[in-house]
Amino acid sequence: MKTFDKSSKLEHVAYDIRGPILDEANRMMANGEKILRLNTGNPAEFGFTAPDEVIRDLIANARNSEAYSDSKGIFSARKAIMQYCQLKGFPHVDIDDIYLGNGVSEMISISLQALLDDGDEVLVPMPDYPLWTACISLAGGNAVHYRCDEQADWYPDIDDIKSKITSNTKAIVVINPNNPTGALYSEDLLKEIVEIARQNDLIIFADEIYDRLVMDGQKHTAIASLAPDVFCVSMNGLSKSHRICGFRVGWMVLSGPKANVRGYIEGLNMLANMRLCANVLGQHVVQTSLGGYQSVDELLMPGGRIYEQRNFIYKAVNEVPGLSAVKPTAGLYIFPKIDREMYRIDDDEQFCLELLKQEKVMLVPGKGFNWTEPDHFRIVYLPRVEELAEVQAKLTRVLSQYRR
Repeated sequence: MKTFDKSSKLEHVAYDIRGPILDEANRMMANGEKILRLNTGNPAEFGFTAPDEVIRDLIANARNSEAYSDSKGIFSARKAIMQYCQLKGFPHVDIDDIYLGNGVSEMISISLQALLDDGDEVLVPMPDYPLWTACISLAGGNAVHYRCDEQADWYPDIDDIKSKITSNTKAIVVINPNNPTGALYSEDLLKEIVEIARQNDLIIFADEIYDRLVMDGQKHTAIASLAPDVFCVSMNGLSKSHRICGFRVGWMVLSGPKANVRGYIEGLNMLANMRLCANVLGQHVVQTSLGGYQSVDELLMPGGRIYEQRNFIYKAVNEVPGLSAVKPTAGLYIFPKIDREMYRIDDDEQFCLELLKQEKVMLVPGKGFNWTEPDHFRIVYLPRVEELAEVQAKLTRVLSQYRR
């Protein structure tokens, strides 16, 4: 009998946010064990519900969503996104520059498949959101990781970026606000990255899905707003800010000069047409979501759940002997460091597996974000403070078993 194996194209593709640790968690849950799943930023699981007006729009448009839409998306959604981009300072964005997708994940995949040939290189932050590295590999390219510096609030190392550029480099990925570190990049830093792209004829891929989840009075700057003369592909969506991950509403916006990327845009259009369209019912909530009052703002101010949980987990992590973390400014995550001189940890995945088996808490190790040292892990701080306090105690207990 013929054996069917996975495609060789998947040989170097990894997505450990849903990898071996999740497999073990699923096995445990099938046996009736309750697991605190902190592997993904899934707000609805922790009591964060979508705004009522979003649900009303969903219900009201159910009948209008039975047919395919234009492959780029419905007019009202793209118009609302265009106006949002104008408010963010995007240069010269037209409605035809906007593509709706089934979440940002689909947009990442399409944008890279349309661009990359075998051996092409894309600069990706380390740590990264691993779908970028996975999709680059799947498209035949090579992800070249530039280092983000923990000692500098997790800002990208500009000199390291410059040192990684070769004749095969086609693009640079900027994840801002960053997942998994929660870093928010300054305008000056973004200008330096734009200048690198300008000098080396690179496309900028901007992953800005957390741009509305910013705290401490800070403000997010869209990198496209600083790059009127550089071609940018900016990604965003509603999954996190509007707590509707399951609706799969994301988009991609093209900005900057397009004369030299016509072939690439032709490829994007081809791939968009091949998958027919994004979820039409989800598209109908974009206009309401991006206009008017933003309920997420209350969650990000002092007294709001996300703000208070961020403060609590930052303090809790740094109170555990041998753990330290940079305070996140945006997003839903913190990325603690383990002092390996205090703890005998040579395999961060094994550590997270032990935490899962012993304490029923599921985290993602640093290797899941293409971090090269076994000394980090990511915590999703969506649970209420009471549960986060339990996470602190459970981490302390498991770490004590590794004490030197």
